[in-house]
Amino acid sequence: MFIINCKNYEEISGDKVVKLAKIIERISKKYKIKIALAPPHHLLTKITDLSIPVLAQHVDNVSVGSTTGFIIPELLKMSKVAGSLINHSEHRIPSNDIKQLVSRLQKLKMMSVVCVKNIAEAQKYAKLNPNYIAIEPPELIGSGKAVSKEKPELITKAVAVVKNANNSTRLLCGAGIVSGEDVEKAIQLGAKGILVASGIIKSKNWEKIIVEFSKAMI
Repeated sequence: MFIINCKNYEEISGDKVVKLAKIIERISKKYKIKIALAPPHHLLTKITDLSIPVLAQHVDNVSVGSTTGFIIPELLKMSKVAGSLINHSEHRIPSNDIKQLVSRLQKLKMMSVVCVKNIAEAQKYAKLNPNYIAIEPPELIGSGKAVSKEKPELITKAVAVVKNANNSTRLLCGAGIVSGEDVEKAIQLGAKGILVASGIIKSKNWEKIIVEFSKAMI
């Protein structure tokens, strides 16, 4: 799994996100790699008709109905959104909300990607059986220093605790990934994919860098 988080970078504002999504769709088909895109919420439905998984960057644990200003799994599902990131380092939420949101997404057959900052969180939330645990040390996010190089032991330990959960959860590696070499190293250490943001979005050549990352995963 290769997830690209757009965050709120202006590089993907408006119709630019459609251009990026079409590049991803083409590369995904060519290399037979699942590449998901997580745009800002107001851009989600611009790309849900393409053949790539579209993820929300965040989802709220509030009910369907008279709740204002929140985004909820059930309505995302109706808009053909495939799933959501949960508890990203830049949008942390309470433990009980994480537990309930993973359950809600599971019942809807939607993808859940729980972001964690350390081994203790990886161990705790892997037990919920989300589709993916994405480990991202906060200090390396957006730094250009890949966790696979700076803290390789973090990935190997996270792989072990996720495996020990004895379920279908898989580990993704995030934070500071900027090259195919970073990706290849993460896969060698046992990660089943990557979660990346600025390393793609801030690149001057989206196609070139996405191809580079994709080849590193094969």
